[in-house]
Amino acid sequence: MKAAVLNQYGTAAPVSVQEVAVPELADTEVLVKVKAAGVNPVDNLIKNGNIWPVAPYSLPLIMGNELAGEVEAVGSSVTDYLPGDRVMTRLPLEKIGAFAQYVAVDARWLCKTPNYLSDVEAAAVPLTALTAMEAFTLLELKQGQSLFISGGSGGFGAMAIPLAKAFGYPVYTSGSAENRDRVMALGADLYFDYKTEDYSEFLHDVDGVISSVGVKELPKEFSILKPGGHLVALQGMPNRRFAKRNQLTAVQTALFSMTGLKYDRMAAKHGVTYDFMFCGAADKDLKLAVQILEEKGIKPNIAEVLPLDEVNEALEMEAGHGKKGRIVLTMD
Repeated sequence: MKAAVLNQYGTAAPVSVQEVAVPELADTEVLVKVKAAGVNPVDNLIKNGNIWPVAPYSLPLIMGNELAGEVEAVGSSVTDYLPGDRVMTRLPLEKIGAFAQYVAVDARWLCKTPNYLSDVEAAAVPLTALTAMEAFTLLELKQGQSLFISGGSGGFGAMAIPLAKAFGYPVYTSGSAENRDRVMALGADLYFDYKTEDYSEFLHDVDGVISSVGVKELPKEFSILKPGGHLVALQGMPNRRFAKRNQLTAVQTALFSMTGLKYDRMAAKHGVTYDFMFCGAADKDLKLAVQILEEKGIKPNIAEVLPLDEVNEALEMEAGHGKKGRIVLTMD
């Protein structure tokens, strides 16, 4: 089968599309014929070696961590899936490999693809939806408690806002002026044009923040939280809480205690909590998220669809600025 293989870490090292063996199937696994794979920021972090302290991969490595496809075969212990079923998933960090024509996936990580989504659309859902669900879990918000999502006009906000509203959270967000109506239609309660409006002048005593636009925005985001509030950063630095939560080694815990200390201290000055997160593998949260998104008819915005042979171009597009939606690879 064809697969996109990483042979060397680094921004300048291209990913190689080459022939590799079809993976063997364990009893609890499903062999999925991949139709489409989402390209997301995690792919470039892996390629550039940024995730190595958390997930020290051995090279060569088949790239890709979210996909949609069709069940080709099932292991002897699998009862929930049959050949021909349409499925989608986000693979665990320790066993990625979505940029390939076939992938063996533990059945517990799979979710059946709803009919309203094409394979290309479905491939762009898992990481974003799961990230939102895991962030909600970390924040421990109750129905009626408020949530600020920075950069809500982007791909993350398009999934996170309707999911947050389904859990009963008042949602405040920021973005560009031209996207205001679209984002408000997703359910946002307040929308701030980041060029002309300073949300920190209007928002106070917010219960939770999901920070998705980088560490430069953290001081303002901390300032809008109530005492005892909680911020989850999708971009930033891991800290001691991250290491402990993920049961990392003593060496990794010591490293991240140092790298995240600046943000822990910044949070402490405001009397709030800072957490950093990487999204985990698909589980029951993905099935619940997909159910909610299907009920609301929410689809991801797809900017570009490229063949597997153009994987390096896709990774460059994902790393660039000004994307109007998700980048997806097809395997046909």
